[in-house]
Amino acid sequence: MSNIIFGPIPSRRFGISLGVDLSPDTKQCNFDCLYCELKPAKTVDKMNSYPSVDEVLEAIENSFKKYPKIDMITITANGEPTLYPNLDELITRIDKIKKEAKTLILSNGSTIYDKKIFDALLKFDTVKLSLDCVSQKCFKKLDRIHENIDIEKIIEAMIEFKAKTTKSFVLEILFVKDLNDKESEIELLYEAVKKINPHRVDIGTIDRPPAYEVKPVSFETLESIAKIFENINVNIAFKNRRKQLNSYSNEEILSLLERRPLTLEDIDNMFDENSKKELEKLVKSSKISLVDSAGLNFYKIC
Repeated sequence: MSNIIFGPIPSRRFGISLGVDLSPDTKQCNFDCLYCELKPAKTVDKMNSYPSVDEVLEAIENSFKKYPKIDMITITANGEPTLYPNLDELITRIDKIKKEAKTLILSNGSTIYDKKIFDALLKFDTVKLSLDCVSQKCFKKLDRIHENIDIEKIIEAMIEFKAKTTKSFVLEILFVKDLNDKESEIELLYEAVKKINPHRVDIGTIDRPPAYEVKPVSFETLESIAKIFENINVNIAFKNRRKQLNSYSNEEILSLLERRPLTLEDIDNMFDENSKKELEKLVKSSKISLVDSAGLNFYKIC
């Protein structure tokens, strides 16, 4: 069995994050996304090769001995982690040994309407699921899904999950040029996101060599999409984001935040020093507050 642990990795958001791979030997996924950083592979609906729960627990415990200040245990896979057949047992047992660390799972969201997986996901401190398309046509073309995966059932289950979870729920949307960046698909995504009502939405694009010949969208495209997603906590994930500092009055700051909450990174890349001072005055006067949304801070209208 190959290495289960691929960390610890220092993280600005979580301190030290311990990565756990539930499919260390080979890619096992029910998607073969066009943008995937892994090599193309035939889709599957179950894992045939995987570590036992005992092996995963032993690897985590050994990591705690070397790195006692682990803040986050991130469950992922060389493929799709929710295909791991013992997910519920695994998270239940991790909870008993994790100390002060939080648990996070990164999933494509495709299995959330399976009750066993739904219930297992409820036990994680943070669940981050993908939602790249809403139309079935786009879903099949971009994510190259295994047979019989239904996007409508996924969205319905996500709505139910947000209603039931007492922890953090994040959606991730990765935009690909000429595929899900079309106006009609963006509007469908926005309507679905409003219904799901996650704590946060991370939007991004391709930043590593993809499995297939597809292209990223620009930062400007992501920024325009974020503006469309009004009243949603949107985090734009974009490497080497350029600073475009501007001066804003109190009224302009309030108008910006009324449309969309802004992250600390947004402020750092958009606001000049005087505007930052005006922002802090608005915070002190309780017109604006800084709130945590699934581990990321946002400035919002009070």
